[in-house]
Amino acid sequence: MSKAKQAAVLDVREIQKLLPHRYPFLLVDRVVAFEPMKSLTAWKSVTMNEPFFEGHFPGHPVMPGVLILEAMAQAAALLAMKSMEGEFANKVTYLMGIDGARFRKPVVPGDRLELTIEVVRGKGAVWKEKGTARVDGEVVAEAEFMAMLADKGA
Repeated sequence: MSKAKQAAVLDVREIQKLLPHRYPFLLVDRVVAFEPMKSLTAWKSVTMNEPFFEGHFPGHPVMPGVLILEAMAQAAALLAMKSMEGEFANKVTYLMGIDGARFRKPVVPGDRLELTIEVVRGKGAVWKEKGTARVDGEVVAEAEFMAMLADKGA
């Protein structure tokens, strides 16, 4: 099966059941692969309609690196929450830290970010995960994330 026709493990409606983010801050469109407690692959289609392109940068649109990190962090949250199936109903994921963030190449309108997340350590409420963002197979960014699952009301 070609990647363009790959079936979703989670579509955007299912993602919204797990993540509190909404437009314009929901930065994961689809989850295409998932292995509990191990890895997740998600997509973010980058379009010229993204609100941040109006100011970053006029005449030379480049996706801000911090939003690429946010997309990876959202995918990392999905991996943790989906791995703890049934335990996530009243949980939210809080980012605790980002280590080793590196940016290799600009991301521009028309690119599709492929976000690959791997569990480094997932123990109870605290998770450490490694994320890699690729466009057309080339690494554009990478980082490690530490996050905590907590009650929504906490």
